[in-house]
Amino acid sequence: MRVQEKTINALVVVGLMALPLIAFVNDEPFTITLATRAVILAIAAVGLNVILGIGGLVSFGHALFFGIGGYSMGILAHHAQTYTALDLGFLTTDGTKLMPVIWLVAMAVSAIVAYVIGLLILRTSGVYFIMITLAFAQMFYYFSISWAKYGGEDGLSIYVRNDFPGLNTLIPIQFYAICFIILCIVLFLYARLQASPYGLALNANRQTETRVETVGLNSMKLKLVAFVISGAITGLAGALFADLNRFVSPTMFSWQLSGELIVLIIIGGVGRLMGPVIGACVFITLEHFLGGLTDFWHIFLGLILLCIVLFARGGVVGVLTGKEGAHV
Repeated sequence: MRVQEKTINALVVVGLMALPLIAFVNDEPFTITLATRAVILAIAAVGLNVILGIGGLVSFGHALFFGIGGYSMGILAHHAQTYTALDLGFLTTDGTKLMPVIWLVAMAVSAIVAYVIGLLILRTSGVYFIMITLAFAQMFYYFSISWAKYGGEDGLSIYVRNDFPGLNTLIPIQFYAICFIILCIVLFLYARLQASPYGLALNANRQTETRVETVGLNSMKLKLVAFVISGAITGLAGALFADLNRFVSPTMFSWQLSGELIVLIIIGGVGRLMGPVIGACVFITLEHFLGGLTDFWHIFLGLILLCIVLFARGGVVGVLTGKEGAHV
């Protein structure tokens, strides 16, 4: 039985709304926290899906932007909570505990880093692009380990979750609502981007770069804009993830996390609107239930991934709709 993709999208949104409400009624805050984690990872995966699903760029170092977003939040909140000044040379600030400000900073810093790195790495392609993205993420990973001022290898703890006007972010259901609304906004922007003339040009560039340049479009600029947008969205997810845990550490830059983001997209469906969301929900569900049974639960995740790659190239969405996803 084939299902329309719009129907799948609607069911996923309804499920993400209903599950936390049911958990709230039954007084199960841990379930709400699990759902929040899934939503945040979905936001990060949507960011990666901009360049992977639309642009065909396989980044194995996207945890770089996730970590930058996390450390942006951690540093600003740390100085605000310890009442110490943050001296940036051109600017001195006492930090901030306001989430909207932290999100803007995380996205801006991630976008700037993505722009600078993109100018260098987007001149390559294929396995060379993959390895260079990994190399930059590992550079930031080892830098954060040696950054003793902000915890180094031990990471940096934030004692109180940051503030959002009118809400108590320490209440799980309220923090989930913030993350869920952000996910909906990001998904809306992704859908608009994919259907826009720029999105169509980026998709065409994924298929045949030479023809795109022949009609007068700049392939490098198309990919660079997508890389910056992708970095900003992933940086936002990193800031939310750090606020969820009230902790940042070098593991936010790890290549394992970069790999997990790719896995989420493959499970749900590359280039699909809800692919990253479904992948994140499946991943968190397996981690929770199978992780309680064995430390080697990744074996089952690997088997699922193997089956999808071999028999269901379109991921879960592709299986349900009968259509394959984007070929990268």
